[in-house]
Amino acid sequence: MTAQKHTQKKVRGFSTKRQNITGWAFMTPFAVLFSFVFILPIGWAIYSSFFREISEGGGAYGGGELVHKFVGLDNFIYAATSDKFWTGVGRVVLYTVIQVPFMIISALALAMLIDSYIVKHVTGFRLGYFLPFAIPGVVASLIWVYLYNGQISPIAKGLAALGIPVNFYSGNIVLLSMANITTWTYTGYNMLIFLAALQAIPHDLYEAARIDGANGFQIAMQVKLPSVRGAALLAMLLSIVGTIQLFNEPQIMQIADPGISKSYTPMMMALNTSQGSITPSGDGPASAIAIVMAIIAGLLAMVYIMAERKVNES
Repeated sequence: MTAQKHTQKKVRGFSTKRQNITGWAFMTPFAVLFSFVFILPIGWAIYSSFFREISEGGGAYGGGELVHKFVGLDNFIYAATSDKFWTGVGRVVLYTVIQVPFMIISALALAMLIDSYIVKHVTGFRLGYFLPFAIPGVVASLIWVYLYNGQISPIAKGLAALGIPVNFYSGNIVLLSMANITTWTYTGYNMLIFLAALQAIPHDLYEAARIDGANGFQIAMQVKLPSVRGAALLAMLLSIVGTIQLFNEPQIMQIADPGISKSYTPMMMALNTSQGSITPSGDGPASAIAIVMAIIAGLLAMVYIMAERKVNES
């Protein structure tokens, strides 16, 4: 009997080991690709952030050669004490506060509309709302740069004909113009997140609510909305992290609006620093800026999660 138990235990151990090996074999291609695409670039950025290209060996009139020199935390100190950097951070935070809530509410409204009995041919509406997300961000920005151009834009001409002249590139409006591009692009994507959550709700809940005398609006407010909190949290986190990295819209709109500086957002500042357009230049300061922005995005996401948890507990 003891020998039989020992044999069974040995067989189970062999089976478990075989399953583990199979699991690791399936995961290896992803792990290798993930390391090359994600882990190694982050590691290289952290390593580069401690170095800076410094000219050495020159005389009174300059010259010398650029040396890749270890500077410790100097690049991080530069980012943390730069007025341009913090102005850009304030700009993207304001952008996030304005754009993200409007986009999330719009996406939720569209998802609930599609999930209702009002809309027929759901597939066409779902595809239509999602299509802007399929357009690359740079191309979408170029489209809207044309639509914002006061000389050729049908939107600008139509508003001018109504006696409402609008300059989409003016200092007070340009941030809203960028927010419009992001909202147009990502509302459909977030709508799909909400729609998936809505369609996962058991229909028995709807039937029970109708038996209790609830109408369509009450079902939407008291059954559907509480059931999509998890999806709302995911959509908000993705949106916060994405908008903090604002880059495509101001970079492309800079073509038509020279008033958008090279340090308009931290990500633009990082790019132009790496290209030598902003001093100090090079990969080191640019990597430090990107890392500081990653930390800020993470902190904002944590603050939102804590606030959301506190609201749900109260």
